[in-house]
Amino acid sequence: MPESPLRRRKQRDEPAAAATDEAVAPTQRPRRGRRKELTTDQAIKAGNRITPRWWVATMLTMMVLGLIWVVTFYLSSSQYPVPGWDNWNLLAGFGLIIVGFAMTTRWR
Repeated sequence: MPESPLRRRKQRDEPAAAATDEAVAPTQRPRRGRRKELTTDQAIKAGNRITPRWWVATMLTMMVLGLIWVVTFYLSSSQYPVPGWDNWNLLAGFGLIIVGFAMTTRWR
């Protein structure tokens, strides 16, 4: 009859008898799916995955610039920011806003 995992765990956790001829504990296998403890170097590397400061500034600038572009287009009755683009100005403004929001997905 196979041993249960609980019984094997109890046997492994008990201190080994010193200098006796009792049965030797089976070799331990690493558990699957078990989280590894991070060493100091690994913890530092994990912390370095934070986005740089310029990322946030660029992200906010894109969103605000897109908003200003669209508002300017509506307030100027389609004459500004680029007179020859007509309704393509809306696409440019919303494009900047979408790029800014897309950048938020990479922000940590």
